[in-house]
Amino acid sequence: MPSLTRRDFTRRSAVTGAGVALAGSVGALATAPGALAAEDPEVAGAADAEGHDGDGGHGHGAPGYGPLLPDPKGLLALPAGFSYRLITHSGKTKLETGEFTPSHHDGTAAFPGPRGMTLLVTNHELGGPRSRAKFPVPLSEGLVYDPAAAGGCTVVEVRRGGEVAEWVGVAGTATNCAGGSTPWGTWLTCEETEDRAGQNGMTKDHGYVFEVDPYDRRANRNPEPVKALGRYAHEAVVVDPKRGHLYLTEDASGPNGLFYRWTPPHGFRHGRGRLRALADDAGVLKAPKCYDSGGRFVDDLSRATRTGTVYGVDWVEVPDRDARDVPVRKQFDVGAVTRARKLEGMWWADGGAYIVSSYAREESPGAQHDGQVWFYHPGRRTLTLKVLLGVNQDPGKDGAFDGPDNITVSPYGGLILAEDGDGIQHLFGATERGRTYPIARNELNGGTPEKPSYSEFAGVTFSPDGRTLYASIQSPGIMLAITGPWRRQRP
Repeated sequence: MPSLTRRDFTRRSAVTGAGVALAGSVGALATAPGALAAEDPEVAGAADAEGHDGDGGHGHGAPGYGPLLPDPKGLLALPAGFSYRLITHSGKTKLETGEFTPSHHDGTAAFPGPRGMTLLVTNHELGGPRSRAKFPVPLSEGLVYDPAAAGGCTVVEVRRGGEVAEWVGVAGTATNCAGGSTPWGTWLTCEETEDRAGQNGMTKDHGYVFEVDPYDRRANRNPEPVKALGRYAHEAVVVDPKRGHLYLTEDASGPNGLFYRWTPPHGFRHGRGRLRALADDAGVLKAPKCYDSGGRFVDDLSRATRTGTVYGVDWVEVPDRDARDVPVRKQFDVGAVTRARKLEGMWWADGGAYIVSSYAREESPGAQHDGQVWFYHPGRRTLTLKVLLGVNQDPGKDGAFDGPDNITVSPYGGLILAEDGDGIQHLFGATERGRTYPIARNELNGGTPEKPSYSEFAGVTFSPDGRTLYASIQSPGIMLAITGPWRRQRP
């Protein structure tokens, strides 16, 4: 496919009206639940002040399932009619082999298993020397990449009738963050680190992607990184099932990280185990270079201040994807690529990739915000700003959302986002027109009554039948299954 030039995009924008909100798009998220979609955070705040009750569904016509009710057990507040079940708990539940469930749950995907079983592959974001981890991923024989590393991922079998079993998918990896599922039924677990052998006690280089098969334990033996996808602080990955491209996010700063596209070599066909068989330099890894509707280069996605903003995207090849001497994001001259602060979760749906930028502060050259969700359309080669959260002025007060991280697309319409912000932490939804509503609130206080502290949510994903929403409280590491009267959210 030829590159998209500035002139091409400028001409196309003049015809299609790029830069205005697209029909059916997710609009701006205000920082108060239930607020109407708006063009920018200030307008959204004003809309909420004009009479929307902000209770996430309690008022007339509001989305969601009503206000969250305190949990007598002090774990998870949910709307009336909803309930949760604990699936795994670090340091309490055990693997098949007898070791405790590892801590720091992160990215998760659900796969349909035999006889009504659900298979959940869960990352454990454990970095640094293994000796520092209280509950590391066990070094199961044949499944270890680097015995000095504490991270990895486990596979959780939730069987019909409620029985749960857990086993190691890969061990000896580091800081396993969001990752992503593949159309061929495997999980790509991503290392959010750039540690080399000799750093932080590591004996091998890290910062790679590994493939884990939840159906075939033998396929996971002798794990090897997919070096063709590059070595950097990986966050998430999605697969374009039509074109075969992989899209990846990087959560890094100094400078801000990048959004990548990997194009497979000519004639390559995806399938189980085929990525790990690739040569280290197979395919082409590129980073984006964006233009606005006037053909002007956009240096950072924080420049966008209104939902519906559309940028044209060209792609620039990464010089050294294994970052032998210089980190990948630092290999580009000023003006060569477009960056973003804290690129986090991704989810493939609607023919493209939903991409989260968690927040932007002083590390970004544009406007400060508390969260963006972009949609990349591979056919049009455009990025469209779908969701924009204004800066949360009072994170300790319930009702506001900030710092989205993991993301999924709901079978009931719109998006579900896991908070990794300041103060109180939620799972929250956004309808197709941008109205927001709470789904759950973490009530597990890891601090004190005077100085409460709440861990982030992670690993948000629906079961294959859409009846159960799985999510984790990252610290200490608790996976929960949420059920209730799910219903289609009206646009």
